[in-house]
Amino acid sequence: MTVALSFVAPPPGLAPHVEFALTPVDGSEGLFTMRAVDDAALRLYLVDPNTVLQDYAPTLTDEQTAQLSLESPDDALLLVVAHPAADGVSVNLLAPVVVNRGTGLASQVILEGQDFPLRAPLS
Repeated sequence: MTVALSFVAPPPGLAPHVEFALTPVDGSEGLFTMRAVDDAALRLYLVDPNTVLQDYAPTLTDEQTAQLSLESPDDALLLVVAHPAADGVSVNLLAPVVVNRGTGLASQVILEGQDFPLRAPLS
């Protein structure tokens, strides 16, 4: 099932796009493609960190939760950007994509004061 995402601001490197389609990748639990609605060739891979990592529990600021109208942690879908490369796949844990499950409102946030890597290798 494809979900429509509306970003509060263009994700880094994807301006001017703010409307995206999030689609699960068949046969790969927790893996999604995010494509720009106006340019289907513009694609990112996103991963549900709960399917590949242990103990990833970032904290959002009050401003970040308000911007997405999140009233409880259950309202948020947290995804991380995957970077496939010849030597393996890494994920960006410092700047997750946060989606309001109810509205589809989304933002790629920078986690302030938290020691997460930009490229954490997946094993």
